[in-house]
Amino acid sequence: MASLKDLKQRIASVKATQKITKAMQMVAAAKLRRAQEAAENARPYSERMADVMADLSAAVSEGDEVPALMRGNGKDQVHMLLVCTAERGLCGGFNAQLARHTRIEAHRLASEGKTVKIFCVGRKGYDALRREFADQIVERVELRDVRKIGFENAEEIGNKVIKMFDDEAFDVCTLIYSEFKSVISQVPTSQQLIPAAAPEKGEERSEAALYDYEPNAESILSEIVPLNIRVQIFRALLENAAGEMGAKMTAMDNATRNAGEMIDKLTLSYNRQRQEKITTELIEIISGAEAL
Repeated sequence: MASLKDLKQRIASVKATQKITKAMQMVAAAKLRRAQEAAENARPYSERMADVMADLSAAVSEGDEVPALMRGNGKDQVHMLLVCTAERGLCGGFNAQLARHTRIEAHRLASEGKTVKIFCVGRKGYDALRREFADQIVERVELRDVRKIGFENAEEIGNKVIKMFDDEAFDVCTLIYSEFKSVISQVPTSQQLIPAAAPEKGEERSEAALYDYEPNAESILSEIVPLNIRVQIFRALLENAAGEMGAKMTAMDNATRNAGEMIDKLTLSYNRQRQEKITTELIEIISGAEAL
């Protein structure tokens, strides 16, 4: 049984930890508001970009030259998974869910006879996946020193992906990230980046997405398809940032509550043991006085 001194020290230690988790929860809540606003503001732009891509692809005739990033290279053997995770932990199962989703996708592709390569964005994803896929991780990017995610970060990643495709390092690229739904809900999502998913024939497009293109649609596609890849990566990074802060806020709130429960239990144990010690001392004093 722990002594009174040990219990007192442990209570003080848990209280100190509770202060830290409470502070981290408040910081995560403040960052969440900004990250959520950034993610929500990026969605209309990426959706309108998809409308423009749909209109352009519909305007291109079969005889026109379509960029390789949209039509692919005609092969479907080597698949690269672009996995976006957080740089830090203490955010519950956020990174574990993305790693599990990636493993499922990688095993599915491998069972179909495909060659799988992995591009890790974020240190936690790399740490989780290298144990099983060390030989298949071909590139990694860490954003640990980036205080605020900007388009230049997505542009750097997008340029690397496009260069790898031009060097024939893969045939198909799939983006994996966590879509932010709410503070308690972040959904791992897969989105094909290369070749760009074309709209289905007969799919209804909004009137705002109908344009006349000069000089022609195929020349504009050569510019807008790489831009779309960078935009989708940027949106994924923003969604991840919001999801990470939401998961961290929830995790720190749970940790603060658990610390409070532990403090109550330790305090109860401390009071009981202290009362027992006082009672024992009183009995000894009374017994000694009666013996005299």
